[in-house]
Amino acid sequence: MLTFIIVIHLMIVLAMCGLVLLQKSEGGGLGIGGGGGGGFMSSRGTTNVLTRSTAILAACFFATSLLLSVIAGWNRNPTSILQRPGTATPGAPAPKAPGGNLLEQLKGEPAPSGPQVPQSK
Repeated sequence: MLTFIIVIHLMIVLAMCGLVLLQKSEGGGLGIGGGGGGGFMSSRGTTNVLTRSTAILAACFFATSLLLSVIAGWNRNPTSILQRPGTATPGAPAPKAPGGNLLEQLKGEPAPSGPQVPQSK
């Protein structure tokens, strides 16, 4: 089902890109001047059809986008960043290390004397 909706979504995207490229430019952007085409899309009725078709495809694009996001979230379980497996709950004492904490482990070892430099063999 997800694959089918993605294919429909992509077909809507391609059709909408085509319709937007067919519409007449009204701003004269980049100095091109009026959309060109030699009067191919010059009647007002054709413009209304293109505008309505673009609006309908945009609504379909929005609907399929929402549907895809809802379907993607169905199997997602809510999780908390505060209570992940292996972490302590807030307010609970920290778990004990097998040999005590780090400070207790370091107390039993002698302090290093002088800087430690790797020895070549």
